[in-house]
Amino acid sequence: MKKDYYVYPAIFTYEDDGISVEFPDLPGCLTCADTTEEAIKMAKEALGLHLYDIEEENEHIPGVSSINDLSLEKNQIPILIDINMVLHRKAIENTSVKKTLTIPQWLNKEAERHNINFSQVLQEALKEQLNFK
Repeated sequence: MKKDYYVYPAIFTYEDDGISVEFPDLPGCLTCADTTEEAIKMAKEALGLHLYDIEEENEHIPGVSSINDLSLEKNQIPILIDINMVLHRKAIENTSVKKTLTIPQWLNKEAERHNINFSQVLQEALKEQLNFK
């Protein structure tokens, strides 16, 4: 079941060349940055994308570890990262996707001569074909 809001602990590892971020409960959910502020922003984005992918694959979303149970090195700190999946899903699903299409050259020339916006026409045609209002 999809939840609207998640909070997962992240481990921020501070090295000379920047900050790496990992989520102990979400293997493969990693990111990095140069500053703590940027690392928090990147962690939110990584968390949202990772959870979105899990949801789309209808896989089980892992439980959350207690921040007190994390084993940390001297150069690491735990930070709780939250994500509003309602907003994140909407942002992902409204992202434009580039499509390549093929039309006859004569039609392309005529459409360009009339300053036709190909993307707009395709969107309108797809909505009509799919019965979207």
